[in-house]
Amino acid sequence: MRKLFENLLSAGTENEIQEILGAKGLLEDSDRWRPYGDNESFYGVVENQQAHPVPALVEKIMNGIDAILEKKVVEDGIDVRSDLAPKSVKEALDRYFPNHRNWDLGDFRRQQARDLQIVASGPRRDTSLLIYDNGIGQAPEDFPKTFLSLLRGNKNDVHFVQGKYNMGGAGAIAFCGDLRYQLVASKRFDGKSPLGFTLLRRHPPKLAEAAGKKNTWYEYLVFGDDVASVDIDELDVGLEGRKFKNGSLLKLYSYRLPEGARSIISRDLNVSLNEYLFEPALPFLTVDNNERYPDNRAPITAVYGLKRRLEADKETIEAKFSEISSTAEFGEMNVTTYVFKALSRETVKETKQYIQREYFKNNMTVLFSLNGQVQGHYTSEFVTRSLKMPLLKDYLLIHVDCTNLHLEVRNELFMASRDRLKSSETAEALRRHLRELLSTGELRDIAKRRKASLTVGSEDAGQMLRDLTRNLPMNDALTKILQQTFQLSVQKPGEAPKKERRDEERPKREPRETTPFDPKRYPSTFQVRGGDGKQGDIKLFKLPMGGTRTISFATDVENEYFDRSDDPGDLKLSILQQGQSAGTGGPLAAPSQQGDLLDLRRSNPADGAIKIGLKASSQMNVGDTIEIRASLSSPTGDLVETVLVQLTDPERKTVEPQPEPAPPLGIPDLVLCSRDGANNTKSWDELALAGLEMDFDVVVHPFVEEDKLSRIYINLDSGVLRDFKSGNRSADAIELAERRYVSTIYFHTLFLFATTKSRKYAVKRGEDDSDMVDVEIADYVSDLFTSSYAQFLLSFDTSELIEAIG
Repeated sequence: MRKLFENLLSAGTENEIQEILGAKGLLEDSDRWRPYGDNESFYGVVENQQAHPVPALVEKIMNGIDAILEKKVVEDGIDVRSDLAPKSVKEALDRYFPNHRNWDLGDFRRQQARDLQIVASGPRRDTSLLIYDNGIGQAPEDFPKTFLSLLRGNKNDVHFVQGKYNMGGAGAIAFCGDLRYQLVASKRFDGKSPLGFTLLRRHPPKLAEAAGKKNTWYEYLVFGDDVASVDIDELDVGLEGRKFKNGSLLKLYSYRLPEGARSIISRDLNVSLNEYLFEPALPFLTVDNNERYPDNRAPITAVYGLKRRLEADKETIEAKFSEISSTAEFGEMNVTTYVFKALSRETVKETKQYIQREYFKNNMTVLFSLNGQVQGHYTSEFVTRSLKMPLLKDYLLIHVDCTNLHLEVRNELFMASRDRLKSSETAEALRRHLRELLSTGELRDIAKRRKASLTVGSEDAGQMLRDLTRNLPMNDALTKILQQTFQLSVQKPGEAPKKERRDEERPKREPRETTPFDPKRYPSTFQVRGGDGKQGDIKLFKLPMGGTRTISFATDVENEYFDRSDDPGDLKLSILQQGQSAGTGGPLAAPSQQGDLLDLRRSNPADGAIKIGLKASSQMNVGDTIEIRASLSSPTGDLVETVLVQLTDPERKTVEPQPEPAPPLGIPDLVLCSRDGANNTKSWDELALAGLEMDFDVVVHPFVEEDKLSRIYINLDSGVLRDFKSGNRSADAIELAERRYVSTIYFHTLFLFATTKSRKYAVKRGEDDSDMVDVEIADYVSDLFTSSYAQFLLSFDTSELIEAIG
């Protein structure tokens, strides 16, 4: 039996497993195989798990983390289901891994990561993966109710682990080659039982069909009525820094890693694992070897989450800020936003390629996580369509920590497979709430700054556009198409042209002189600002019913205090109901949940200020006064401030006379661009500040704002125009060629965009169905001109083309 186990463990591909089983006469011996989960109908449960091999692999890693945490609790003499056990993953880390905040340091991280490893073997293009954890392990007789069970809910009442459904780990077997082989081996940490092992597989479809079955099933190898067992002290299985003594080993044969993750796993697979594990509870290792890749200088790499990778990439990150929202409807969620620099490499193109390769390998822009594991995501369409910030769509990563959302909200948001979001009313409401959170504050300011670098200021381009459109024949069909997208104001014959309304110029205020902010690592001051009065020594703030109010606290701590990985701080808010009306006072009730009385928004420190946004919930009445105690953590003792908030009548809004509406938008502005910005054109460098790519290969960039095509940037230094002008000798001929180029590109862009959008086409791109990603219409049009389309338009006159065909 030991020889069989060693042969299975050392096999590098599923074909080798076939040969081993065939030699032992085990391939078609029905007495040696038992249905996975003791039910042939569980085939659908396994196959309908994760839709992608990486999140399926992540489930195996999370199971390993759970096993390590469970081992720590049992070693402490505590029943994992008792009240003495930790109540959350965070509590378990704080109790059993007091140095876990130092895992951003190499030595600490590497030492801990050896307890959980992914080891690659087999040929380069047919890689098998061994997952090892130094966790609690299982005795052979317990396999049927642990590793080999489904839908038992084994962990539903264990609060310090991630698992609860007792099926997530089954998803990986569906990606184990064509034959679906997976080895399971485990030995209890206390050494009181031998090592047990079995082999999972999909029952051969041909055998199922021959037996008259409509479908096949998954099954596992048994000897007699039990899984096999062997006595071992230790095994060399290719782990980094140790041999296997106890814990668990899971081997996934011929695992179908996606394109881009099939080479060196310590590099390419790591990037994807970090995306799906934003902040794993424990670090782990990916281990490749120099036999597979002799030139690989880093075959062993630690994975410790996307959060730490982002924090370490100072060269690429422009800004990072976070906000906590606590509401009665949803509970608490922590939203952290990372904005990438528009130009962190030599060109915009290289910058985008780097960001895409390192942080958006799986096209996930908004990550929703639970205990650090990503459960679902939005693509960049959320940035363009919900936030209306198209210039940031390639430069924005948003993390939403959902660990403290209400249970019913999480149930309506996440699928049991933990790799995609549900389509539900709750999910839509949360999307709207997230949009409201992100559409204000610092992110809006960054979007405005990038947009400002694209300001149109070329009168020459405006005059050229007027010249081009003066005699444009606008028949009903063309007008109808354009009005669906551009809201054209069509002037009827005999009407005088409407004058454009110009905003009155206002004198600009001189900026105030401010003292530079000198941040401290830990806070020494914390003081509330402003107020509408006092009750005793406590400041009072009035909150109108149905409205919002912001309270600002002055501090001297650094901006990253709440979010940094190394010794972060915290701001705790306690809310107490004082009584009816401001003057009656009365005894204070026990602290309530933050979201019961108020919807709260708490921002990170920002250059000396911490802001709290307030909105009354339906449980408050006009005249109610509540006390809020804000406690800012500090090594020398918490800094505490107390304020009173009184709910007042709704604000009466004064109806002011509205100015006449501005005339509707016309066709998009024409913006001419060149390499050096000569002759009042936009330079490539100016566009790069906003993250727009412009080089010799780019012909045009349509700029969409509020779902409208507002500007068309045309490159006068494109290779297409250079080739088009190359046959013209005189200055007049060159000017004529340039005008034809501009007019052709402009109007084809205009009508391509308008027609595609008005007909409601959805554009996708990818190598196959599983690789398809949504493409914005503006990007599609720009890419179309980058190909041979522009050369075709310029090289063929319509009449000449008709003659050639005729």
